[in-house]
Amino acid sequence: MRIEEDTKLDFRDVLIRPKRSNLSSRRDVDLKRSYKFKYSRYEYSGIPIMAANMDGVGTLNMAQALAKHNLFTCLIKWYNTNIENYAGFCVSKNCYAVSTGTSDQDFINLNITITGLGAQFICVDVANGYSEHFGDYIQAIRNRWPTKTIIAGNVVTGDMTQELILRGADIVKVGIGPGSVCTTRIQTGVGYPQLSAIIECADAAHGLGAHIIADGGCTCPGDVAKAFGAGADFVMLGGMFAGHNEGGGQVNDDKVTFYGMSSNTAMNKHQGGMAEYRSSEGRTVDIPYRGAVEHTILNILGGLRSACTYVGAETLKQLPKCTTFIRVNRQINDVFLK
Repeated sequence: MRIEEDTKLDFRDVLIRPKRSNLSSRRDVDLKRSYKFKYSRYEYSGIPIMAANMDGVGTLNMAQALAKHNLFTCLIKWYNTNIENYAGFCVSKNCYAVSTGTSDQDFINLNITITGLGAQFICVDVANGYSEHFGDYIQAIRNRWPTKTIIAGNVVTGDMTQELILRGADIVKVGIGPGSVCTTRIQTGVGYPQLSAIIECADAAHGLGAHIIADGGCTCPGDVAKAFGAGADFVMLGGMFAGHNEGGGQVNDDKVTFYGMSSNTAMNKHQGGMAEYRSSEGRTVDIPYRGAVEHTILNILGGLRSACTYVGAETLKQLPKCTTFIRVNRQINDVFLK
């Protein structure tokens, strides 16, 4: 047993320090980023905010709505069980990834989906990206599809970020336990404060010419700005995109059910129940129905542009260079939030 004494930080532990700016308006900020990925050599251009591959979030309708604003969606992996689920789906390759697990059947389903759709991005998604099996699977995916852009996760430390990149990942997904409906930290005691995880993993990935996604923990547009300021190349949102029409959930008394993908609800829906050797690591909650996702998109993008104007970043690319974090004991005045 050992203890690391240095403090690790979450979004709520910091604010971004304002600086002099030459920008006269939020409209002057360019949020588009362009990347060329390490192994696939594919060139991406868009606003690097992602919908998570969760029920009620990573849907085909959500992908179509986000694509109108050049945002990205990691689609639900369960679509791959039948290629007919994608009937009529027509979204730019720059705006979505097909998701998969790591079983032999997942590999077979993924092969059918990739062939049928011609998708460019593959999101290999597991809760624990630290197993040798996961690394082997990433390498197998890379060998099978050398020109596809591979997203792999989740991890929270620099060493494993580098390992997944060396195994063939172009983009590493960062986050264990920060999500609004994730209970991994409660059930297992395992996790890592998200802001520090982003900083550490971004440094590791960028040194190898690869990229990262900050996955989880954002509760407001300011958190999205902090994630980009910390060095994230993409920011993935679950709860912030949940509860909308495009998620497809049933509305009851102005509420929509939202749940983690390791919850009892998800296991009952997709796996026929929770296996006896494991426990639920996600919660099921009823959240307010929020209508069309358009307003939420504009609110997030507006907040991000505003953050850039406060620090003088003319582009999203410049935001990390312009960001200075200050430690705080109290982030907001919450008198009317109680």
